[in-house]
Amino acid sequence: MTDSEFLDRAEALLQSVEAACDRINAELDVDIDNQRVGGMVTLSFSNKSQIIINMQKPLHEIWMAAKSGGYHYRFSDGQWRDTKGPGEFFAELTRNATAQSGAALVFP
Repeated sequence: MTDSEFLDRAEALLQSVEAACDRINAELDVDIDNQRVGGMVTLSFSNKSQIIINMQKPLHEIWMAAKSGGYHYRFSDGQWRDTKGPGEFFAELTRNATAQSGAALVFP
């Protein structure tokens, strides 16, 4: 993957996360504050816990930090796959956000 391809795919992922937060806030009684600074999105929940998602440009990876731990994802076969296990980014974000918010949340 070229640097340009990585940036396009990573930007699309971050925009999807932001759009999902907006949708969740509009549809559910959940308040997810999402703040974007460059290649990083911070999701803050009402209990003060956070999930941080950021681009790692030199490695062509997306990293996610949650209460359950840190995760690294690389684009493969049309998905952002965990570099150390079978996980997929949006499935793991859904799992972590649900656990941290206390509400059933779904990210695309």
